[in-house]
Amino acid sequence: MTRRQKRFGTARAALTLLTALSALAGTALVGAAPAGAAQGTPVAPGVSYDEFDIAAAKGTAHAHVLTVDLRNPRVRLDLLHPGAVAARATISEQATAQGAVAGVNGDFFNISEAQHPGVQATGASVGPAVARGKALKGAVPNGQRFGPALPPGTDTEDVFGLGIDRRARLDGLGLDGSIRTPEGRLPLRGLNQYALPVGSIGAFTAKWGSVSRVRATCGTDTDRAAPCSTDTYEVTVRRGRIVSTADTPGSGPIAPDTTVLVGREAGAQQLRKFFAGEHVTVRHRLVASKSRVPFSFALGGYPVLDDGQPLPGLDNRTSAVRTAVGIADNGRRLLLLALDGAPEYRAGLTIAEVASVMRELGSADAFSLDGGGSSTLVARAPGAGTVSVRNHPSDGVERPVPNGIGVFSAR
Repeated sequence: MTRRQKRFGTARAALTLLTALSALAGTALVGAAPAGAAQGTPVAPGVSYDEFDIAAAKGTAHAHVLTVDLRNPRVRLDLLHPGAVAARATISEQATAQGAVAGVNGDFFNISEAQHPGVQATGASVGPAVARGKALKGAVPNGQRFGPALPPGTDTEDVFGLGIDRRARLDGLGLDGSIRTPEGRLPLRGLNQYALPVGSIGAFTAKWGSVSRVRATCGTDTDRAAPCSTDTYEVTVRRGRIVSTADTPGSGPIAPDTTVLVGREAGAQQLRKFFAGEHVTVRHRLVASKSRVPFSFALGGYPVLDDGQPLPGLDNRTSAVRTAVGIADNGRRLLLLALDGAPEYRAGLTIAEVASVMRELGSADAFSLDGGGSSTLVARAPGAGTVSVRNHPSDGVERPVPNGIGVFSAR
């Protein structure tokens, strides 16, 4: 599915948003959402907020939905993030810092390292990330991801994003990178990733942050919990010259003019051939698998709805609190959904139910984001200068996360 050409709008669901809300909404429970989360509330020009009940297989779920009209020239989207790939902050903190009027949490992430005692969890996201048109990171191998099992035919390179043409779309973003020396050229197979493919070399830049890079050499392409590699090497390149080497990946901030290359197994053996003072050129970019339109912003997750049809093999048994984004009107309208995590609603939806709901809301394509305690939707109340949390996070408080979808609107 992820490599098929999308045909946005050719099989749009027949229901409009208002019809869908009428069909899906039940009697809202008293206190179903935090104070101030009124239904049908304008948030900013081109952005509105609604909430409603959903009769699901395992009980009533409560949805919070932002509708974003990308045809409005005042509206734009961008990646919410804490300023570094290997960092986390709550969505309300990220939205406030960047001046967003609304947003939801984003990609799944490296949340723990219980399987690797002594190794620091990075907090970095699973999939690719693009902010303000600049690539932040690549995707980890499929076997290294956190989150539920991927639907058949999908992988960690799948992204939701906005093109520079202001149309939202789903696509795949793969890393195209190389390391050039006077002796030859080596492939670069990682960019600011918490996990590198076995036998590869990855690059870490100032965008990574200061967290230890050891986690990048743990696990395998098929087993996240496999032991950390004992064959590693690190090379620091500053202004095109090698300035230092080390047997173990390090930590600490990386200067803007510096790239740290980390190798494992065969990649480490290649890096050991490098020497101080040698000239090295590191190049990397993220390449879309279908669209020729560059992304202004993108983040990872996985698709659940394609051209109005649910993906084959979606899980219809496991219910949970979910976050998702839907694309409607040929990429010109978005539906950002986060379920409520209050105890009376915590059963949530299955992924198959998420796809169905997003289709009923008018989405032609939909993309699942991180859920559970991460599910958060924020929006400004009328007259407010900052966002507030509209759903009840299931942890009782907001969970710090690595990124999200930010909605911005010029007043």
